[in-house]
Amino acid sequence: MAVTARIAELERRHQMMEREIESTLAHPGTDPLKLVELKRKKLRIKESIEKLKGGASLH
Repeated sequence: MAVTARIAELERRHQMMEREIESTLAHPGTDPLKLVELKRKKLRIKESIEKLKGGASLH
């Protein structure tokens, strides 16, 4: 159950990152480095989700 809760939390954070990226893109003059950083964080979260889902299916 702990893995399921962790996956749910990561999915929630992933959605929050998506909204933050969209919000950042909506503002002209956004620092491109900030956008890259946000996208990298989102990708790391997604990779963590996939890793946990892969590990959870093995049990």
